[in-house]
Amino acid sequence: MDISRDEQRILHLLAQGGKIIAEKDERKTIREIICLTRDGSRYMACDLRLFRKLKQKRAIASAGGGPYRVTRRGLELVRAEPDNR
Repeated sequence: MDISRDEQRILHLLAQGGKIIAEKDERKTIREIICLTRDGSRYMACDLRLFRKLKQKRAIASAGGGPYRVTRRGLELVRAEPDNR
């Protein structure tokens, strides 16, 4: 399955130890997405549309009400990128 460049960036960020925090309203629907790198800085390019696409492809998942992290399926989808550190 082919994934977009934006999806690729988010999955790579999550594979390196990042996480996505989903803020919900009183009806338990997700209203805001906060994507954090492993250093704790916020990545602004992740929006609700992109989050839903990754969740639909089962590339990310949440366990026990915690933050969303990359799944094994997500690791299969992400292509290797050199770390630019």
